[in-house]
Amino acid sequence: MLYTLLRTLLLCSVLASGWAQALQLSATRLWPSPDYTRITLEAAQPVAHKAFSLANPNRLVIDLEGVEPGPAVDALGSLLAADDPYIAAIRAGVNRPGVMRVVIDLKTPVKPSIFQLQPLGQYGHRLVVDLYPAQPNPVQANAVQPNPVQASPVQAVPPVQTSPPPAGTQQTSPAQAVAPPLASPPVAAQPEPIKPPKASEPRYARLITVAIDPGHGGEDPGAIGAAGSREKVITLALAKKLKQKLDAQDNMRGVLIRDGDYFVPLGQRVVKARALKADLFLSIHADAFIKPHARGSSVFALSENGATSAAARWLAKKENEADLIGGINIDVKDPSLKRTLIDLTQTTTINDSMKLGHAVLKEIGGINTLHKSHVEQAGFAVLKAPDIPSILVETAFISNPEEERRLNDPDYQDKLVDAIVDGIKTYFATHPLAAPSRLTRNP
Repeated sequence: MLYTLLRTLLLCSVLASGWAQALQLSATRLWPSPDYTRITLEAAQPVAHKAFSLANPNRLVIDLEGVEPGPAVDALGSLLAADDPYIAAIRAGVNRPGVMRVVIDLKTPVKPSIFQLQPLGQYGHRLVVDLYPAQPNPVQANAVQPNPVQASPVQAVPPVQTSPPPAGTQQTSPAQAVAPPLASPPVAAQPEPIKPPKASEPRYARLITVAIDPGHGGEDPGAIGAAGSREKVITLALAKKLKQKLDAQDNMRGVLIRDGDYFVPLGQRVVKARALKADLFLSIHADAFIKPHARGSSVFALSENGATSAAARWLAKKENEADLIGGINIDVKDPSLKRTLIDLTQTTTINDSMKLGHAVLKEIGGINTLHKSHVEQAGFAVLKAPDIPSILVETAFISNPEEERRLNDPDYQDKLVDAIVDGIKTYFATHPLAAPSRLTRNP
């Protein structure tokens, strides 16, 4: 009798413990991007899990232990867009008592990276599922290389889908464009003398590639204004406008480090810029401060010897925490990334960054108050490309209600990016590129 009672009490204790550990997901989010797709499962407690892959067809199965059905789980399938590059469908349901099973139907084999993030900022415990392609996409790999037969700006991240020519038009290859028609008889004529370009005609060594980095993205919203504006949205809008303005120049093209609402780790932004063989790297931000009256634009370059002010040090620390908020798998060790993110010893790159920063800051000062009248320096991780002049532009304080309104004004955005383009042009007017040409004009 006593044995039966004790056994019953023990069973009740175990069941009560299991019920106490059961939890519902508080939120689920999905962030597709050209490089990978991220799924985030958020809860009030860490989510124990097991995962395995299946083939024919390709699937990733994740068993969430102690997770009950709820609205966040039910919403998973509806988050998926038809054009997601990696996921065909997401299904979720109770597999067995105490286990919620999530099945991800895949369009292609993937390399999953699954890791936990501790609570930070607005987020609770997060289980992050990153799906990378098992094989690099050759189309994307080729897209970062400039096309040697084109002289017009080329969109590189992500690849652009070009529209077919209108019906009735004939496409002409470069070879066809320069070859005379076969039916035409040769005509004896004196060759025209080669004329030097007029003074008004620009002579370009090669096309200048500017890597444009919209700060934050995806899980990392950046600073949030009093009216609810998110820094990641503002910076992407400015970056797209800046790309359009640069592409309109005869000797420049802009390439976006991210072109949608997804997170790119700080180090990977540097890697992308170097893969694109960028001549400049420009990171765009719109920061916040604890006091709403802080205002003005700033430009920053990397520092080898500490920050030039306490505010610059504070800002660099805050921006460098983006990886903690956006979420990276710290267990992954990438030797190539380590080589890229070494501490800079070449002062030439930093000196060029300072000159670029001065030119851009001077132009921005014509349309907005400057928070500091000189280029500041600090240890920004995103500026650590060892061979690319790099600056970070704090366009304004999104925490200032007046500046928040201006940052959302399309006309003001146009003026701001025009000023940045003018600063870049001023820099190259006095620091022309001397490297061998890949894309040339007026040879």
